[in-house]
Amino acid sequence: MNTEIQIVNPEYFQDVQLEKACKVLRSGGLVAFPTETVYGLGGDALSSDAAQKIYAAKGRPSDNPLIVHIGREEDLHRVAKQVDGQARRLMEAFWPGPLTLIFHKKKVVPESTTGGMQTVAVRMPSHPIALALIRNSGVLIAAPSANASGRPSPTRASHVQEDLQGRIDMIIDGGQVGIGIESTIVDMTEDIPVILRPGYITKSMLEEVVGQVRVDPAMMEDKPRKDLVAKAPGMKYRHYAPRGRLTIVEGTLENVVPYINRILEEHDRRGEIATVIATEESKSRYRTSRVFSIGSRQTEGSIAAGLYDILRQMDAVGAEYIYAESFQGDRLGAAIMNRMLKAAGYHKINI
Repeated sequence: MNTEIQIVNPEYFQDVQLEKACKVLRSGGLVAFPTETVYGLGGDALSSDAAQKIYAAKGRPSDNPLIVHIGREEDLHRVAKQVDGQARRLMEAFWPGPLTLIFHKKKVVPESTTGGMQTVAVRMPSHPIALALIRNSGVLIAAPSANASGRPSPTRASHVQEDLQGRIDMIIDGGQVGIGIESTIVDMTEDIPVILRPGYITKSMLEEVVGQVRVDPAMMEDKPRKDLVAKAPGMKYRHYAPRGRLTIVEGTLENVVPYINRILEEHDRRGEIATVIATEESKSRYRTSRVFSIGSRQTEGSIAAGLYDILRQMDAVGAEYIYAESFQGDRLGAAIMNRMLKAAGYHKINI
């Protein structure tokens, strides 16, 4: 398959530039496109065939649900059975934006889209290209991240090409995305909303709008249970992983830095390629040229935005072993560590 690349400036574009992509979606094809979180791989959410194409292109397990992206709030009622007051308040506060809500689904949504679940995950993205694509195509778009399953999510069109070139119809190159980690997912089918995946919209932000919000116990576990039923994308399987062995080293920097430096010396003696993921504040303390800054601890947003890009850099330099500092911040720390633990296969050391 020939994958067409189309460059579109998100700050200034005309709808006519998206016409071909809209036709691809309407005909059951797949289009990768930028959102404010990561690049998504889009297909018709109400078509079983399109959903199966998404799973095949990504190599994604078919019991891992897809998120339905809508362009207008009224589209929600096409796929969700009931939308209560709490959900409406969250939508008013955070839509369009990086928040996914889970509802009981209507029959029109095929189980191939929902991973066999009787619930459907829905969000309205705020990225101008994503919104225009959904609205102009007339298609509700099922869109997981546009990467090969298990690989770091794509924050640039080049990441999509690296994983999916020749496996999908089209990639819309809208430049680097802003947030860099996937949306927060909240289950609205319970009496109290439940966070199934942390993201840019935090628990405290949600509670300011609807009061009490719970966190799914599976999010707090060191390793995912094998018997876990995945109510949301990313709950069950290893994700975001570089090819090298990633280890997260937790503890104070006074302990972490000397430990990693000792480990690096051991790898050097064995002729192995080992790298460090650090921050602007700590990178100069490591005795290696293979230290990579993920951002500054003063701005958690820079760490979130740089996470997947730096994991892909590890592959580019051929890293066999990767050691990363822990990033337990107040704002986005939970979301960052959720992704890093999955990327590491939950391999961490406390120093």
